[in-house]
Amino acid sequence: MTAQEETQNVEVVASPQEGKVVDVEEEKVETNESVDDESTKPIKAVEKCSSYKEESNFLSDLKEFEKKALVELKSKLEEAILGNTLFEKKQEETKKVEALTEGGEECEKEENVEEEKRVEEEEENDLSIWGVSLLPSKGDEGIDVVLLKFLRAREFKVNDSFEMLKKTLKWRKEMKIDSVLDEVFDSDLASAAYMNGVDREGHPVCYNIYGVFDGEEIYQKTFGNEEKRSEFLRWRCQVMEKGIQKLNLKPGGVSSLLQINDLKNSPGPSKKDLRIATNQTVSMLQDNYPEMMAKNIFINAPFWYYALNALLSPFLTQRTKSKFVVARPAKVTETLIKYIPIEEIPVNYGGFKRENDSEFFGQEASVSELILKAGSTATIEIPALEVGNTLSWDLTVLGWEVSYKEEFVPNDEGSYTVIVTKGKKIGSQEGAIRNSFKNNEAGKVILTINNTSNKKKRVLYRYMTNKSSP
Repeated sequence: MTAQEETQNVEVVASPQEGKVVDVEEEKVETNESVDDESTKPIKAVEKCSSYKEESNFLSDLKEFEKKALVELKSKLEEAILGNTLFEKKQEETKKVEALTEGGEECEKEENVEEEKRVEEEEENDLSIWGVSLLPSKGDEGIDVVLLKFLRAREFKVNDSFEMLKKTLKWRKEMKIDSVLDEVFDSDLASAAYMNGVDREGHPVCYNIYGVFDGEEIYQKTFGNEEKRSEFLRWRCQVMEKGIQKLNLKPGGVSSLLQINDLKNSPGPSKKDLRIATNQTVSMLQDNYPEMMAKNIFINAPFWYYALNALLSPFLTQRTKSKFVVARPAKVTETLIKYIPIEEIPVNYGGFKRENDSEFFGQEASVSELILKAGSTATIEIPALEVGNTLSWDLTVLGWEVSYKEEFVPNDEGSYTVIVTKGKKIGSQEGAIRNSFKNNEAGKVILTINNTSNKKKRVLYRYMTNKSSP
């Protein structure tokens, strides 16, 4: 797009609330000046920037070869579970039974071995993963969803999918993954990965903050030796299992996560222990949690990320790589908003979501958008007709590089305008602005944005009125 195309007529999209947006030329910075009706576009709320949906898990939506593969996999699984052949039995166990029988060992010991074998068979018949029974004849509603994950990970090759499932089940059994949710890990890891909100399609969002490991002390404590790296991997399994608990593994349900990987201040690829742990984590997640990621977004990607990605690329399937999205520091908010509503994006990433937010929590305040051409100024008016109310607002400009100010203009011409925030230039790294104002007389709050850059800007905002108690 050329610079000339970018500076075409400003598109103004406002909220269906009582407020209005006024667009003026750069020279007309006074907020009370009138403009032609044509300069204000029809009012409507902000729409999705991008949409992506999971592949359907309904049998009726599958292609014929996919249906056939699913039926075959279920048949193989049923046969293996009922025949107790899903897991390879240890040869030592067989020899032990034979030795007890031939050598005339005590009956009680032989009975104990037989009892252990019987218990194992019962456990195999009750086999489940992520709360879904894997015995097809039990008719668990989620079995198609789970098996389709393994089939898609292996391009619907039934034998390969079956082997992958068996290895995953063996790994979970040996590692006792079902008990990992009850384990307690180092408190420092709590800030390294956590679940927070949902995306536009309802996928739970998992944030991974690699900058936590920038300090030498926590780096050595986490990756310093093989034992510590194993503990890290187990903790990472717990994060995944917690995320999966938020999914609905049924046809039509949300059955995958959105993962955000923040690489800001992350230790670089020169750190050998980190490279080892990263490779192990990638392999573990890809081998044992197939199709659990709707998207894998890397933000604040430094220059070395691309070199590291080149090293990891051979170990990733094409399907996995197709889900990767990368954003440099200047494009973080712009990238995230394509997938996550601005009100669900944490404020440190340019969104409106704040911890323990008492002002907007539980309140309906739709987010609105205006597109501001280069070198122009727009104002957002928030009505304050009742005296004594508190007006609150959130506002962010993607990429910022604008001048911004806030004023309260009384309806009474004899009253003075109140400067809420003096005009100031705001750089590209600024986060979302939150402010409030209590009016002592009827009027309106006016937010003025002057686009001083040579590119058009997207402005996202919301506001609400907290009425005073009688």
